[in-house]
Amino acid sequence: MRVAGIMSGTSLDGIDVAIIDIDGDGFDTVGFTTAPYPEDVRAALLAVSNCGTHTREIARLNFLLPELYAEALFEACKQAGEKPASVELIGCHGQTIYHEGAPAEYLGRKLACTLQIGDGAVLAERTGIAVVSNFRPRDMAAGGQGAPLVPFVDYLLFRSKERARVALNIGGIANVTLIPRDAAPEQVLAFDTGPGNMVIDQIAARATGGRFDRDGALAQRGEVHLDLLETLLEDDFYAKKPPKSCGREQFGALFADRFYAAGLSHEAAAATATLLTAATIANAIYEFGAAEETEPEVIVAGGGVHNPALMKALAAEMPDCDVFSSAELGLDPDAKEAIAFAILAHETWHGRPGNLPSATGAKRAVVLGQLARA
Repeated sequence: MRVAGIMSGTSLDGIDVAIIDIDGDGFDTVGFTTAPYPEDVRAALLAVSNCGTHTREIARLNFLLPELYAEALFEACKQAGEKPASVELIGCHGQTIYHEGAPAEYLGRKLACTLQIGDGAVLAERTGIAVVSNFRPRDMAAGGQGAPLVPFVDYLLFRSKERARVALNIGGIANVTLIPRDAAPEQVLAFDTGPGNMVIDQIAARATGGRFDRDGALAQRGEVHLDLLETLLEDDFYAKKPPKSCGREQFGALFADRFYAAGLSHEAAAATATLLTAATIANAIYEFGAAEETEPEVIVAGGGVHNPALMKALAAEMPDCDVFSSAELGLDPDAKEAIAFAILAHETWHGRPGNLPSATGAKRAVVLGQLARA
C-alpha cells in the first residue's frame, strides 16, 4: 500500500512529506520533501500557539494548512516522478498549537487536552485521497498523554536482539524511545525529555533574524553560563517520571527570556541552550535505564542532527554510548517523523492500535485518528 505521511512539528520550520510503499512488515521510501512555511504563515502559527488569540485566526489556519499540505504532497509526488493518484492513503499529524498532556483543573474538572489544526476533511477533498488525522486525542481519551506516538514506529524499526537502543528525535522538543535488548512492546519506555531545538531556535531568531543556529555557529562562539544552566536543570519537568510530554507551553518565548534576564549575550545564550538540550537528553537516558546495558546505541533523527555543536555536546554527555544519525541505518533523519505518521495511518486503516501504552500512559492500546474518506 502506498501511503504519504505529512508532518509539521513544533519547530514550525515547514511541512515534511514522505511517501512510502508498505509491504508486510517493511517499507520502501518512494520520495521525501520539505516545504518551508512562508514567513507570514509561520508568524500566524506562532501567534496562536499557547497565546491569547481570536478563534477566527485558529479557524482560518485550520482550513489554510490543508491547502498547504496538499500542495506539499503534490510537489513530493512531482519530485519523486509519481502521480498523486498512486497514493492510497495520507497520514497527517497536523500542527500542534496547544498540548497539555498532564491533567489540569478546569471548570471543576481535571482533564488533559491537545489541539492539532489542519483539517483532514479538507485535505481529503483537495487530494482525492483518504486521510487519517488527529491522532492524539484517542490516546488521551484512553488515559494517555497523547504523546509520544512515534515510539510505536521506533520499536518496529529499531528493536535489536543484540543491543539496547535509544531512538532520539530532536525536533522543537526532544523525545526518546528506550528499547532494551530484545524488548517486548511493554518494555519500551518513551517520553519527552525537554527542549530540543526550540530554545536554540528562539535565541537564533533574536540574534540573527533567522530560524536556526546554522551549523551551531552561534553556540560555538559562546561560553556556557554554568550557574544559569544549573538553575534551569532544576525545573520540575526533568524530575518527573514518565510518561511525560511537553511543548511550547513550557519552553516557549517566556522560557527563552530567562537567558537574557540573566544578562547573557546571544552567543552565550545559544551555547547554554545547546548544552541544556544535550544534558537533559543524556540525564533522561541514564536516569531511566537505557544506559544500564553495555554501550547502547543512540540513533538520532530530527533537525537537531544537523547541528554539529549539539551533536558534539551529546557525545560528550554520553561518552559510553554510540551516538549517530539514523542515516547510518538507512533512514533519512529528516523524514523519520513523516514516515512514522504514514505507518501509523496504515495501522489505523487496518483497524490496528497505534499507541504504546508504556510510552503514553494510556490504559490500553487503541486505534488512533479520525478517517476522512475521499
